[in-house]
Amino acid sequence: MTSEERRAFGARVAGLREARGLTQKQLAAEIGRTASWLSQVERGIQPVNRLDVLRLLADGLGVSVQELRADAPAQELTDGPAVELPNDLDQARLVISGHAVPEVLLLDATEPGPTSLEEIQRAVDRVWELTHDNEFAELSALLGPLVPRIERAARTAPPSERGRAWGLLSRTYQALSSAFVRQGEADAAWVAADRAIRAAEQSGNTLDVFASVFRLSQAFVRLKHLDQAEHSATTALNALERHYAQAVAAPEALSVMGALHLALALIHARAGDRPRAREEMKRAREVAGRLGEDRNDFNLEFGPTNVEIQAVSIAVELGDAGEAIEVGIELDTSALSLERRARLKMDLGRAYAQRRQVGEALGSLLAAEELSPDLVHTHVAARDTIRELLLLAGRTAPPELKELADRADARP
Repeated sequence: MTSEERRAFGARVAGLREARGLTQKQLAAEIGRTASWLSQVERGIQPVNRLDVLRLLADGLGVSVQELRADAPAQELTDGPAVELPNDLDQARLVISGHAVPEVLLLDATEPGPTSLEEIQRAVDRVWELTHDNEFAELSALLGPLVPRIERAARTAPPSERGRAWGLLSRTYQALSSAFVRQGEADAAWVAADRAIRAAEQSGNTLDVFASVFRLSQAFVRLKHLDQAEHSATTALNALERHYAQAVAAPEALSVMGALHLALALIHARAGDRPRAREEMKRAREVAGRLGEDRNDFNLEFGPTNVEIQAVSIAVELGDAGEAIEVGIELDTSALSLERRARLKMDLGRAYAQRRQVGEALGSLLAAEELSPDLVHTHVAARDTIRELLLLAGRTAPPELKELADRADARP
């Protein structure tokens, strides 16, 4: 949305509000926003791109979404590129807004229901492919019918297959939690992670429980509940390390332990606790050394390379831009997912911005956008960096930077 389009949209909101006889304060209170936020919308400063926020505003004004914004999708979800509404997980959010299959509660669970776990397995594999590729619109469309189906299968499959069905359900909710975190839907990520933990317990696969706790800690970080994030990750990690103190840990266990160390490193970095963040990175490197290879157990992508990608992110969080760049430019991420590769480029862009190297920062962000547009267009840190670069460059801002800011709605 360009600045002219934002101003036109804001004028439309103001006109509809006045037609209803509402002040900015009254409308803001009705939709659960601040009067300052609404004022910025009406002045064309604050863009409204998320479909859920657009719908909320339309409801407050007593009009349809399409009447408020003509290019909004007629359906709940758009899969076309023409409409700039970055949050593509509305359908998935509806899926977790209540019990997935209430009618199954009235069935006799001892009677097996028709199911094909092989087919469900392929669908869940596809869910994680889409999650790793940040293809959230397609992911949301797939999860709409899939989650109720797996929920039903977990309760009605033959007893010999129910453990596997519960495991597939846990993996699906873990993917959903991960996607919600990346789109800034932390409250929904919390719900999805909690459901993943419960399903994992039912599956009998203990390590799936701990992998789900990792997703929960990520949701707490995004919510800025760092104490809860630290508690969940620490209690899980302590239990794993006590259990494997006298035994050789399987690679899958090492992957989970290493991921939890990385989670704690980020938590401490966000809290500004440099020594503890550094200590957790050291422990993660030790676990990666024991593992000896890049793996993707529980879709955690833990291994030596991912540890160094996280080291770049932690260095940026701590303001150590030089270290982040030194580590990041040497990494070969070709074997990792598109999301991990794009995340590294994005963090390098943040590091260059900290050093006020506008050209290098822009190049890294454009490389990240080429790999994963959604990551750059919706990630809070990426958009903040783009705004910072525009302020740094001022009137000399290159056209490519201005165009990137427009695509990401990241104008100052």
